[in-house]
Formats: sequence, C-alpha cells, structure tokens
Amino acid sequence: MRTANEIGKLVIVGVGLIGGSFALALKGAKAVREVLGVGRTGANIRRAVKLGVIDAAGALDAATLGDADLVLVATPVGQMASVFHALAPLVGANTVVTDAGSTKQDVIAVARRALGAALPRFVPAHPIAGTEKSGAEAAIAGLYRGRKVVLTPLAETQKSAVELVRSAWRQCGADVVELPPERHDAILAAVSHLPHVLAYALVHQVATHPSAEQQFGFAAGGFRDFTRIASSHPEMWRDICLANREALIGELDRYAGELADVRSMLERGDAAALERLFSQARAARERWLKGETGSA
Repeated sequence: MRTANEIGKLVIVGVGLIGGSFALALKGAKAVREVLGVGRTGANIRRAVKLGVIDAAGALDAATLGDADLVLVATPVGQMASVFHALAPLVGANTVVTDAGSTKQDVIAVARRALGAALPRFVPAHPIAGTEKSGAEAAIAGLYRGRKVVLTPLAETQKSAVELVRSAWRQCGADVVELPPERHDAILAAVSHLPHVLAYALVHQVATHPSAEQQFGFAAGGFRDFTRIASSHPEMWRDICLANREALIGELDRYAGELADVRSMLERGDAAALERLFSQARAARERWLKGETGSA
C-alpha cells in the first residue's frame, strides 16, 4: 500500500467543492501524479480539466478504476449506493476507497451491502469544511488547512488503508481524528445539519410571507450572514437531512425547546432572563472562536 506522497493515480467521483479541493490540495503538495475525475455532467468535468482541478476525465469503468491507488467518492450521500455498486467490481486489488459524506452510519450501511471484497479497503471519512458554493469552479486548494477531517473506520478496515487516507488528508493540511460513526452523526446533527435546516427555513419563511418583497428589501447583514448556507446545494442537503433524520429530529426538538423558552421570556417581559441567555451565548461563541470550549 502506498503512502499519500506516492499516490500514482487518484480518482475523484464527484468533482465539486469537496472532491475538487481534495485534488487541488494534493496536487499543490505534489502528493499525487495523476488525477482523473468522474461526474454526472460532462460540462462540469470539462470545466474541471480546464481549470486544472483534474488532469483528465474518467468513468466508472475498469480503465479508470482498475489501477487507481485511491478513489474518493465525493457525491451527495444519496448517490453513494449506486456509485459503490458500480465501482465494486472494477477497482483493483490494492485500490483504497474513501468517501466525503456528511453522514456516516448510512454510508457505512450502503458500503457493507455494495463493496463486497473491497470493503476492507474502504475508509469512511468526512472533511468538516466547505462553503455554500458547488461545482468544479468552487474548488479551493487551501480549503482543508487547519480543518478537521473525521475518519470512522470499520472493524475490518485494513490499517494500511486507514493510514493512506489519513496521510492524504494530512497532506491537505487537515487535522485528522477518528470517531465512532454514531457519535459523528450525533455531533454533526447539532453543529452542521441543524444550522442548515434553520437557514433554509428562515429564508423560506420570509420568501412566503405576504410582504416578502418588502422584507427582503430591508434585509441586511444579519439576515445575509445567518442565511449564507441556505445557498448550499439543495440536493446534497436533502440527502444529508434524510440520512441523519433521527439525530436531526432530536436536535430540532431541543432547539424548539430553546425557542419556547425565549418566547416565554418575551411574553413575560423578562429582560434579565433574555440578557442572561444572550450573554451566555455570546461568551460561549467567543470561547469557541478562540479555540476554547464553547460549553456554557
């Protein structure tokens, strides 16, 4: 098994923000010799080649996958079942497969059903980084510098496969950690999936208001900052929310309880309680921004 700085052939399935940034980072680190891209639309793959994100177009076929050292599946999680089923009989005996899905328990379940003999060379992963942009144009070479990447290897995952994927992400500048998949999904439901749902819901609420045009006309920095992530790819976030729905529903219930408390404070005109909540939240956020614990 090769190390990241000896990757001969990397195949990216889904050359968008995540997959494209992975390719650019490894190219910048001179950690890969050749990068092929596979995607649903030829236009995006051609654009990725033109931008230098990948070296050439590939396909889900033996010519592309048979001699690949590493395959990164960076599609929406809802597409991973069909991708895994397609690549399973085509990857080489030494090819390592990894993913970049924002949920892990569902991806692992799909991999167990689809990958067959390649399963011990599958390393589930999630880079906790991104923007609201999508497509090959969104790729950023430095996207992962200083960001966390979570690995959730299976009991049967080969150690050499884990080391290859860990090394590749470190070459991208990431801080690599390991978590059980269920713990990963619970954490991300609170700090990633819930905020996206709230942003989408707020924009939808304003957009469907009888005075929507006037409300948007007066919206400024606070609304723009809070709702930035509502510009994210709808298909991707649909799949994430459905894949992690149990944990997400639990966080929605917790948030609904928090909103009910705020509503109660407003109803009774409790200025002290409101200020106390706002102060605690502000202090927690400031601690988090400084790299300290954000717990209240």
